[in-house]
Amino acid sequence: MKIARVSGTVVSTISAPIFDNRRLLFCDYITPDGEATGDYVIAVDVVDAGPGEIVLIMDEGNGARQIVGEATAPIRALVVGIIDPVDP
Repeated sequence: MKIARVSGTVVSTISAPIFDNRRLLFCDYITPDGEATGDYVIAVDVVDAGPGEIVLIMDEGNGARQIVGEATAPIRALVVGIIDPVDP
């Protein structure tokens, strides 16, 4: 699990059927202090997060695929929680 800040949404004109009715979020990884690490991920949103929110990312393909219930889905990362304040 990693912490990230949602920067925005990603739009794809062509995608796999597993992404139908699911939003893709562009997320910048951050430290517990809130500083950007310079890394990012595009993650499937399962908790209705929005831009500016701090979220918990599951960045493990197999676990992400288990959550969506599709063993062969082309998914690597999921937004699995919205984080309130973080105490480092």
